[in-house]
Amino acid sequence: MATFDLTEIRQQLVQGVTEFLDQANFPKDSLLVLGCSTSEIHGQQIGKDSSIAIGRAVIDVLMTVFKQRGLHLAVQGCEHINRSLLLERTEAEKRGFDQVTVVPALHAGGAAQMAAYERFADPVEVEHIVAAGGLDIGDTSIGMHVKFVQIPVRTSIKEIGAAHVTYLRSRPKLVGGQRAQYVWHGID
Repeated sequence: MATFDLTEIRQQLVQGVTEFLDQANFPKDSLLVLGCSTSEIHGQQIGKDSSIAIGRAVIDVLMTVFKQRGLHLAVQGCEHINRSLLLERTEAEKRGFDQVTVVPALHAGGAAQMAAYERFADPVEVEHIVAAGGLDIGDTSIGMHVKFVQIPVRTSIKEIGAAHVTYLRSRPKLVGGQRAQYVWHGID
């Protein structure tokens, strides 16, 4: 088993997520998605060496930072549960998401989803969401759950542990032709 420093992982995550949220400027009550391979964080191949300790560290940091900013978290599971998402029941119901029946396990859902299941007040799984943005730790492919048009956000933190991290925000589509004019109130 690879060794890892949970303190360093937490510090990287706090810095990266803070920079991301500062740049993306999501409105209060936005839903963001997390894709997370704890195996990749500690230098292993995705899905091959999940770590509940790392999963708990990641979820604890995100829940704290998101709560301070009035944001909501959805945690994507692995391919073995068709990338279903875990979120609070109140958020799923408020947004009209259909619940599915599955409980995350270490190798079917993943360690981050298991940690969220432990930490959330009333967790449910849903099949699809449309999030305002998110972060992908370990190249887990969260794009299917982020609304169009997706835009990468660059921060000084390119990795969490050994895992590549991508941050995404979204903006409304630009439609029309040569004569169309656009007003965008986000950050480009």
